[in-house]
Amino acid sequence: MNMNRSVESPKKLYFETQAWATQKRAMGIDEAGRGCLAGPVVVGAVILPLYTNQPMLKDSKIMTKAQREKAFSWITEHCAWTTAVADHKTIDTINIYQATLLTMKHAYLNLMQTLPCDPALLKYVLVDAMPLKIAAEEKPTGLECHYFNYGESLSPSIAAASIVAKVTRDRLMEELSAQFPAYNFMQNKGYGTAEHIAALKEHGPCAIHRTTFIKNFVEPHDQPKQTSLFC
Repeated sequence: MNMNRSVESPKKLYFETQAWATQKRAMGIDEAGRGCLAGPVVVGAVILPLYTNQPMLKDSKIMTKAQREKAFSWITEHCAWTTAVADHKTIDTINIYQATLLTMKHAYLNLMQTLPCDPALLKYVLVDAMPLKIAAEEKPTGLECHYFNYGESLSPSIAAASIVAKVTRDRLMEELSAQFPAYNFMQNKGYGTAEHIAALKEHGPCAIHRTTFIKNFVEPHDQPKQTSLFC
């Protein structure tokens, strides 16, 4: 049963406005690290307070680190939020698309279990670009799940989730950088920068590299190959 609806460019704040008008809420879900060569994919899930008008909530990719940290502090103080993580081994085993779907589901379930309000007050789950794969019994009656492109720009709930995911993942990669100094994860966060690729070619992969993502830079491994972010 498909409980998701793909939406063509909804108006900004459309779903939040509809939910808040009936004293209900929307949950935003987004990921960070999907295209990296190393480290996990992290998903954030956030429910904003009613009638939130916070200009800091925007696409995390266009924000500076200082702006993201400031917004993250506001979110963690004022919102219901959680994260979920899929490590590099999971990504290599089931591929990045499936790992992201699974982690989005975990983030959704985590937040539903820790909600400070009645789950029946949740009207929408909003996801950037990807459907949310949940069973019927995991969805309260009347809850609608929508996904659409450019979600971080059109929904402050998704924007907040993207900030939570990005800050959480960046902090994790900065901690891991001390264990694997040759790759400068402190700066590149595992993304395929020229410096990172050069280090990968020189030193080979470390323990947190995704073997299915680095086949063009190191000797192939006897594992399934990941050829796309979308299958």
